[in-house]
Amino acid sequence: MGNTTIIVSRPLPPAMMEALGQFGSLRVVDLGQPLPDDGDILVSTPMDPVTADVIDQLPTSLRLIANIGVGTDNIDLAAARDRGIVVSNTPVVTEDTADLTLALMLATCRRLSISERHLRAGNWTAGVAQLGQRVHGKRLGIIGFGAIGQAVAQRARGFNMEILYHGPHRKPEAEAALGARYCATLDQLLAEADIVSLNCALTEQTRHLLNAESLAKMKPGAVVINTGRGPLIDEAALVEALRCGHLGAVGLDVFEFEPEITPALREFDNVTLLPHIGSATAECRMDMARRVCANIGQFLQQGAPLDRCH
Repeated sequence: MGNTTIIVSRPLPPAMMEALGQFGSLRVVDLGQPLPDDGDILVSTPMDPVTADVIDQLPTSLRLIANIGVGTDNIDLAAARDRGIVVSNTPVVTEDTADLTLALMLATCRRLSISERHLRAGNWTAGVAQLGQRVHGKRLGIIGFGAIGQAVAQRARGFNMEILYHGPHRKPEAEAALGARYCATLDQLLAEADIVSLNCALTEQTRHLLNAESLAKMKPGAVVINTGRGPLIDEAALVEALRCGHLGAVGLDVFEFEPEITPALREFDNVTLLPHIGSATAECRMDMARRVCANIGQFLQQGAPLDRCH
């Protein structure tokens, strides 16, 4: 284990680098530059695209890509599979991401950001004039009813919200536990929900799930919350839906072109923007560090990580 070489896609917090160092030597690289000829494991983050070209340049000795994050949409899984490289993730962000989703929903509906900006500028009257939307008792449509979607539903029950959900498969046990109602089609959910929360994975099927056509099917004045992945929404279409007044408010923690933000999104007082902080708690980041180490340790000892993605 001590002879293992770990390639790290960017500098990580010192505590995480120290934890990874228990397995061998570390080498921080830029995936956009020529890669070293040796290495056993690549540790990547969601901000680092591990494309087919990058995978083609990885050392022939490399056998594991340990991604720090619940998603793997930054990795070309087919290319990794073709090279015989295993991919793992860190599915320990459920509770913190669900907390953030509810916080963003409340902030967006109650227009907390613009109210605070007015207050900081010394304009109490303008802040008071910001009338938002009630959250309690509204109909929440959750797209993607996996662990995070269900955790969001659990929290929403405390606000006496009616829960709808849509996904590829109906989940009767979750329905019974959370009092949720399944919508067989996306159109049905969009037509009924007052607030729509995106909590699904990014795939070719879900890319631009919310586009000009689907946004037009939402209720006038409806609210969109996205803590999933940015490209789930066509941001050009989102801007147009905001400009014409069809949407009541939008809250985004993720963006189609992040870390770049579509400039027009900054113009709206009814848009709340966060810099992809769904898992940004000290406790969650420690959980992620422990999980990536657990994946690496089990891979080195048993040949398979704890959280294998394919």
